[in-house]
Amino acid sequence: MKASLQTPSQTVGPYFAYGLCPEQYGYPFQSILEAQMVDPLQSTETITISGKVYDGEGVIIPDAMLEIWQNDGTHKLYGRCGTGTDPENRFIFHTIKPAAIAGQAPFLSVILFMRGQLIHSYTRLYFSDEQTLNQSDALLSTLPEDRRATLIAQKTDRGYTFDIHMQGEKETVFLDI
Repeated sequence: MKASLQTPSQTVGPYFAYGLCPEQYGYPFQSILEAQMVDPLQSTETITISGKVYDGEGVIIPDAMLEIWQNDGTHKLYGRCGTGTDPENRFIFHTIKPAAIAGQAPFLSVILFMRGQLIHSYTRLYFSDEQTLNQSDALLSTLPEDRRATLIAQKTDRGYTFDIHMQGEKETVFLDI
């Protein structure tokens, strides 16, 4: 009987770096999709979201890849960014802050791909300046109060900061989708 080859979901990723985030791996061309979901020069609504991905020891993971999605009924946007494309190993997205819909606080869906994971991780990113809506959000209200903070991006003078911790004391809440 011939042994079958492993499929991508049975091995460690991310895969196909040349098509997903080629700049991160030194390929001489840009990816099809990028982290700049809107042009900051053409939209006064543009926000910047940046952060880092940390392992269980608190060490920055320099080769993770994130995708963010938003659909608030008006803005249907998507972006992808590798942490190794920035000298500080950050991900940086330029987008429009989503609106609140159907009683939910504004949020972005976040999908994380990285080495050592057999499947990707899902989480959400909420905004610290939406305290009232965050308190009544259906998903956030199911979490213990001390765990909610792991899903809330902090507003700064440069936009929002959102760090992801894969394990440990500050572990980000991940969703089973």
